[in-house]
Amino acid sequence: MSLYYKIFKPKKHTLKSGKEVYEKPTLTIPVLILLLLFTILSVRVTNFSLASLVKNIHKLFAILSPMFKPNTSYFPSIVGPLFDTIKMSFLGSFLGAVLAMPFAFLASNNMVNNKVINWIVKLLFSILRTIPTLVSALIATYIFGLGAFAGTVAIFLFSFSYVGKLTYEQIETVNMGAFEAMISMGFTRTMAFFKSIVPEILPFYLSTALYNFEGNVRYAAILGYVGAGGLGLLINENINWRDYNRVGMILLMLLITVFVIENISSYFRRKLN
Repeated sequence: MSLYYKIFKPKKHTLKSGKEVYEKPTLTIPVLILLLLFTILSVRVTNFSLASLVKNIHKLFAILSPMFKPNTSYFPSIVGPLFDTIKMSFLGSFLGAVLAMPFAFLASNNMVNNKVINWIVKLLFSILRTIPTLVSALIATYIFGLGAFAGTVAIFLFSFSYVGKLTYEQIETVNMGAFEAMISMGFTRTMAFFKSIVPEILPFYLSTALYNFEGNVRYAAILGYVGAGGLGLLINENINWRDYNRVGMILLMLLITVFVIENISSYFRRKLN
């Protein structure tokens, strides 16, 4: 009881004027205690064992060692799947970002004064964003068959929900002055949106779309595990055959590709900002 009182008792300070003020009790100690308890609980639930980690760490180096000696002769076999990965990442990201804009308009409560429509579109964004891309790719392969098209659909769904959510949140925080002025001049809400709100949010929207594309190139590389085409097929195949030299070459090419795309994307984002 005394510890509780010491932690939560408001501290009294007397100003030079003689006025007494009370400092709010700090929550640092309770938060640290909660973090410690959750850490202990997580260790027990996950059966984390430091001894097992130390004992089996050599297996990690047994895999990494050949990866750092990539098989360069495997390069010609990587080019086609690498371009498939880039193409489905770009197309899925582009289509998702384009379609996200009108749906973000519907989700914004300062654009569409209908709570039902706002709620339905926001719920759609939440549901699609909750489904992992790997799961949506697996579902797409059952519907559209194996190949890059299924991966494109999966990336499209994620991009649509990701860009859409961030865009409608940006729309809801913009200054409504220009929009209301156009409405008073006789413009429809849709036309006023595209003439006043879109130019204001465009740099943020394009920056978000570019950042989303960067991430999708990395995500697309693993979609082949469920038959969605791209580099994932090669990674899965060579890991199953324990050919880590080839895996190292695949990862090296993916690293170079992602590095180039990220630098190009970062350049354009700086220009937008």
